[in-house]
Amino acid sequence: MRNLDIAEVAQRSGVPASALRFYEEKGLIASIGRRGLRRLFDPGVLERLALIALGRAAGFSLDEIALMFAPDGRPRIDRQMLVAKAEELDKTIRELSAMRDGLRHAAACRAPSHMECPTFRRLLGATASGTLGARKKRAPQPPRNKTNRG
Repeated sequence: MRNLDIAEVAQRSGVPASALRFYEEKGLIASIGRRGLRRLFDPGVLERLALIALGRAAGFSLDEIALMFAPDGRPRIDRQMLVAKAEELDKTIRELSAMRDGLRHAAACRAPSHMECPTFRRLLGATASGTLGARKKRAPQPPRNKTNRG
Protein backbone atom coordinates (compact mmCIF):
# COMPACT_ATOMS: atom_id res chain seq x y z
CA MET A 1 0.00 0.00 0.00
CA ARG A 2 1.30 3.47 -0.82
CA ASN A 3 1.94 6.19 1.72
CA LEU A 4 -1.04 8.30 2.74
CA ASP A 5 -1.15 12.07 2.99
CA ILE A 6 -2.73 13.68 6.03
CA ALA A 7 -6.05 14.27 4.27
CA GLU A 8 -6.30 10.57 3.35
CA VAL A 9 -5.44 9.52 6.90
CA ALA A 10 -8.06 11.90 8.27
CA GLN A 11 -10.68 10.62 5.83
CA ARG A 12 -9.94 6.91 6.42
CA SER A 13 -9.56 7.12 10.19
CA GLY A 14 -12.20 9.73 10.95
CA VAL A 15 -9.61 11.65 12.97
CA PRO A 16 -9.46 15.36 12.03
CA ALA A 17 -6.19 16.60 10.54
CA SER A 18 -5.78 18.98 13.50
CA ALA A 19 -5.89 15.97 15.88
CA LEU A 20 -3.39 14.11 13.68
CA ARG A 21 -0.99 17.05 13.93
CA PHE A 22 -1.55 17.15 17.70
CA TYR A 23 -0.93 13.38 18.01
CA GLU A 24 2.28 13.83 16.03
CA GLU A 25 3.34 16.69 18.30
CA LYS A 26 2.70 14.44 21.35
CA GLY A 27 4.75 11.62 19.76
CA LEU A 28 1.80 9.24 19.36
CA ILE A 29 2.21 9.03 15.59
CA ALA A 30 5.00 10.06 13.22
CA SER A 31 4.90 11.30 9.67
CA ILE A 32 7.47 9.88 7.28
CA GLY A 33 7.88 12.95 5.09
CA ARG A 34 5.97 15.48 3.06
CA ARG A 35 4.34 15.80 -0.31
CA GLY A 36 4.38 19.54 -0.84
CA LEU A 37 3.00 20.98 2.37
CA ARG A 38 1.11 17.82 3.37
CA ARG A 39 2.47 15.33 5.83
CA LEU A 40 2.83 11.73 4.62
CA PHE A 41 2.18 8.69 6.78
CA ASP A 42 2.90 5.00 6.47
CA PRO A 43 -0.36 3.03 6.06
CA GLY A 44 0.34 1.40 9.44
CA VAL A 45 -0.67 4.69 11.07
CA LEU A 46 -4.31 3.67 10.59
CA GLU A 47 -3.89 0.70 12.95
CA ARG A 48 -2.04 2.87 15.44
CA LEU A 49 -4.87 5.43 15.30
CA ALA A 50 -7.34 2.61 15.93
CA LEU A 51 -5.34 1.61 19.04
CA ILE A 52 -5.32 5.24 20.20
CA ALA A 53 -9.09 5.46 19.66
CA LEU A 54 -9.61 2.24 21.61
CA GLY A 55 -7.49 3.59 24.47
CA ARG A 56 -9.42 6.87 24.49
CA ALA A 57 -12.75 5.01 24.45
CA ALA A 58 -11.57 3.00 27.48
CA GLY A 59 -10.77 6.24 29.30
CA PHE A 60 -6.98 6.33 29.02
CA SER A 61 -5.32 9.74 28.73
CA LEU A 62 -3.07 10.46 25.76
CA ASP A 63 -0.07 10.33 28.11
CA GLU A 64 -1.14 6.87 29.30
CA ILE A 65 -1.62 5.76 25.70
CA ALA A 66 1.84 7.05 24.79
CA LEU A 67 3.29 4.71 27.44
CA MET A 68 1.66 1.81 25.60
CA PHE A 69 3.99 2.10 22.62
CA ALA A 70 7.62 0.98 22.55
CA PRO A 71 10.18 3.37 21.03
CA ASP A 72 9.99 1.38 17.79
CA GLY A 73 6.24 2.13 17.62
CA ARG A 74 4.99 -1.37 18.39
CA PRO A 75 2.33 -1.77 21.09
CA ARG A 76 3.74 -2.51 24.54
CA ILE A 77 0.72 -2.68 26.80
CA ASP A 78 1.16 -2.83 30.56
CA ARG A 79 -1.33 -5.48 31.66
CA GLN A 80 -1.53 -4.06 35.19
CA MET A 81 -2.57 -0.73 33.66
CA LEU A 82 -5.37 -2.56 31.82
CA VAL A 83 -6.51 -4.28 35.02
CA ALA A 84 -6.54 -0.95 36.88
CA LYS A 85 -8.58 0.69 34.11
CA ALA A 86 -11.02 -2.24 34.06
CA GLU A 87 -11.51 -1.85 37.82
CA GLU A 88 -12.05 1.87 37.38
CA LEU A 89 -14.66 1.14 34.69
CA ASP A 90 -16.37 -1.38 36.99
CA LYS A 91 -16.64 1.32 39.68
CA THR A 92 -18.03 3.81 37.16
CA ILE A 93 -20.56 1.25 35.93
CA ARG A 94 -21.73 0.60 39.51
CA GLU A 95 -22.08 4.34 40.17
CA LEU A 96 -23.92 5.00 36.93
CA SER A 97 -26.20 2.00 37.47
CA ALA A 98 -27.10 3.27 40.94
CA MET A 99 -27.76 6.74 39.50
CA ARG A 100 -29.94 5.26 36.72
CA ASP A 101 -31.92 3.15 39.16
CA GLY A 102 -32.43 6.14 41.46
CA LEU A 103 -33.62 8.33 38.59
CA ARG A 104 -36.03 5.65 37.39
CA HIS A 105 -37.37 5.28 40.90
CA ALA A 106 -37.78 9.05 41.26
CA ALA A 107 -39.65 9.19 37.95
CA ALA A 108 -42.12 6.52 39.08
CA CYS A 109 -42.22 7.28 42.82
CA ARG A 110 -45.70 7.80 44.27
CA ALA A 111 -44.50 10.01 47.14
CA PRO A 112 -46.16 13.44 47.10
CA SER A 113 -42.72 15.05 46.72
CA HIS A 114 -39.33 13.62 45.82
CA MET A 115 -38.03 15.09 49.03
CA GLU A 116 -40.43 12.81 50.93
CA CYS A 117 -39.17 9.69 49.15
CA PRO A 118 -36.60 7.71 51.23
CA THR A 119 -34.96 6.28 48.09
CA PHE A 120 -34.56 9.72 46.52
CA ARG A 121 -33.21 11.10 49.81
CA ARG A 122 -30.56 8.32 49.88
CA LEU A 123 -29.58 9.18 46.28
CA LEU A 124 -29.40 12.86 47.19
CA GLY A 125 -27.27 12.11 50.25
CA ALA A 126 -24.89 9.88 48.31
CA THR A 127 -24.44 12.55 45.67
CA ALA A 128 -23.87 15.28 48.26
CA SER A 129 -21.27 13.20 50.08
CA GLY A 130 -19.38 12.49 46.87
CA THR A 131 -19.94 8.74 47.01
CA LEU A 132 -22.09 8.79 43.90
CA GLY A 133 -21.71 10.54 40.61
CA ALA A 134 -18.96 13.04 41.42
CA ARG A 135 -16.06 12.23 39.12
CA LYS A 136 -12.77 13.03 40.75
CA LYS A 137 -9.68 13.43 38.60
CA ARG A 138 -6.98 10.89 39.24
CA ALA A 139 -3.80 12.17 40.78
CA PRO A 140 -0.84 12.17 38.40
CA GLN A 141 1.06 8.91 38.59
CA PRO A 142 4.84 8.88 38.96
CA PRO A 143 6.73 7.49 35.98
CA ARG A 144 7.13 3.72 36.09
CA ASN A 145 10.51 2.14 35.79
CA LYS A 146 11.20 -0.40 33.08
CA THR A 147 10.77 -3.38 35.38
CA ASN A 148 7.11 -2.49 36.04
CA ARG A 149 6.06 -2.54 32.38
CA GLY A 150 4.47 -5.62 30.87
